[in-house]
Amino acid sequence: MSDEIPTYANGAKGSPRTLSPVPGRISGDEEPHQGPYVFVSGVSKHFVGHAGGVVDALRGVDLELTRGEFVAIIGPSGCGKSTLLRMLAGLDGPSDGEIVLDGRAPRELSASHRIAMAFQEHALLPWLSVRENVGLPFRLAKQKVDHAQVDDLISVVGLEGFEASKPRELSGGMKQRVAIARALVLEPDLLLLDEPFGALDAVTRRRLNLELERVWTQRQVTTVLVTHAVDEAVLLADRVYVMSGRPGSVFAVTDVPLPRPRGNKVLSDEVFQELVLDLTRRLDAGYASGD
Repeated sequence: MSDEIPTYANGAKGSPRTLSPVPGRISGDEEPHQGPYVFVSGVSKHFVGHAGGVVDALRGVDLELTRGEFVAIIGPSGCGKSTLLRMLAGLDGPSDGEIVLDGRAPRELSASHRIAMAFQEHALLPWLSVRENVGLPFRLAKQKVDHAQVDDLISVVGLEGFEASKPRELSGGMKQRVAIARALVLEPDLLLLDEPFGALDAVTRRRLNLELERVWTQRQVTTVLVTHAVDEAVLLADRVYVMSGRPGSVFAVTDVPLPRPRGNKVLSDEVFQELVLDLTRRLDAGYASGD
C-alpha cells in the first residue's frame, strides 16, 4: 500500500496523518482541558481465550477528535472496532495505553450521561411508544422528562405522527431513527455509533445515512462511527481511520474534504467516488496486514 497523499479531482487532498503528542491528563480543579476532546494513545486490549491463552484484540491504537468532529472507523471483522468503542464508552478499559475524554476518564463522562451509544440492534422497549422510548434516558438518569426536547427530536428524525406507535408498528429503518433520537435526547457530548444501520437493506441504509448526516449537521455532536461500509464512512465522516486485521491497529487516516451539508448529490461526486476507491484499497490492505 502506498502512503502517497491522494489528490482528488477538485484538488483537495486526503492523507494518512501523524497524530499529535499526548497532552497532559487533568483532573479536579485544574484548568479546563486544552487538548483533543477525544484522545486515545497507544491503546492495546488483551483477552484471555477459552483455552487460557492471551488474545490480542487491539495493539497500539492512536486516535483523536476535536469537539464537534465526526470520525468513522473501518476495518476487517474482528479487528477490535467495537472493543474500542466500548472503551470510549467507559464500559471496559484498555490493557495498555490511555483514553482521555475532555481531560477525564471515559467512566466519568458516562456517569454524568455525557456519552450516548446507538447499536446495530435498536434495543427499543416493545411496550413503550416512540415518545416514551425517546424519553427513556431522562428516566434512567432520574431527570424530569423534557417533553419539548423529545418531540423536537422525533420531528428532527422525521417521525411526526408516529409518537404513539409501538416498535412492532415500525419498519426497521424507523426503529433505528427512534434509536438515534433516543441517543441524542440528553444532548450528549459524545455519540458512539456501532454499525447502527448494518442490519438494514441497501436502499434503507442509504436513506438513513443521508438522514443521519442531516441530523448531525444540525446538532454537530462529537461522533465516532464504526462501520464496514466505506461509502457510509465517506458520506458521514470528517475523517476516516482504517484499522488492520487483528490485533487491530490504525495504519491509515484519511481526511474527507467534502463540504457540508452533504446529500444525494455527493454520491455521484468524483471526489466522493475516488475517496471510496482509495479507502477500499486501504481496507483491503488492512485485511492482509493482520496476524
